[in-house]
Amino acid sequence: MEQSTFIQQASTEKNKAATQSAALQEPRIIRYTLIFIALAFLAFFIVLPLVSIFITAFQKGVDVYFAAITHPDALAAIKLTLIVVAITVPLNAIFGVMAAWALTKFNFKGKNLLLTMVDLPFAVSPVIAGLVFILLFGSQGLFGEWLFAHDIKIVFALPGIVLATIFVTLPFVARELIPLMQTQGTSEEEASISLGASGFKTFWYVTLPNIKWGLFYGLILCNARAIGEFGAVSVVSGHIRGMTNTMPLHIEILYNEYQFAAAFAVASLMSVMAIFTLIVKDIIAWKSKSS
Repeated sequence: MEQSTFIQQASTEKNKAATQSAALQEPRIIRYTLIFIALAFLAFFIVLPLVSIFITAFQKGVDVYFAAITHPDALAAIKLTLIVVAITVPLNAIFGVMAAWALTKFNFKGKNLLLTMVDLPFAVSPVIAGLVFILLFGSQGLFGEWLFAHDIKIVFALPGIVLATIFVTLPFVARELIPLMQTQGTSEEEASISLGASGFKTFWYVTLPNIKWGLFYGLILCNARAIGEFGAVSVVSGHIRGMTNTMPLHIEILYNEYQFAAAFAVASLMSVMAIFTLIVKDIIAWKSKSS
């Protein structure tokens, strides 16, 4: 009798699940229409511009293309961009981990204020961020006179570009880690501390392995934004050829001078970097799911 009742209940649950699954299935024409609209939208706004960049870059031949990306000004822009990325990304990684650790592992007054400050660069225009650094470190700025007296140059030099890039890329690592660490809770860290491990050992052997894929993902996003940042860097750089022009600024100058093939050649190089970044991001996402 009990066995018959169990079989009947299992059959009922199975039929209920099948009914719910069928109810969630949209008609085939709607599914195909939505897929077609999504693919057409992506093709028009993503693929077509990307392809046009490479077509225009090679329009005047391979020699012109390589002459554009090996020009001294282009090489200086590439070198400066990589230097800025090499400084910005590690600093944001350290800050992001520390901010996420503080916000998710401790309770303290001002916690919401700190969270709001982390999100602030998302809300503020990069151009405004650049103007703020001009007001602080420019010749007429708050610290301008003192900096001039000590022969320290921040605006229109590498330090200003690094500061502006750090500001606009600051939330990317922290924002990837905060929800991840909130989901994981504090039980493993508390167990580690109660067994006598130090704070550093707890972080290195317990916390870091749990957040490593989220950390890599945040670093990839931070790296991509640092390479392509234009607004804030444009304000603080001064647009000095071969000295303070990053790759986006160099592309703008070439385009304004009607050197379209050269501008698109450098743009294609940035596109290759972006595509490589996306591939790495997808590999990390796949690794994080499989682990």
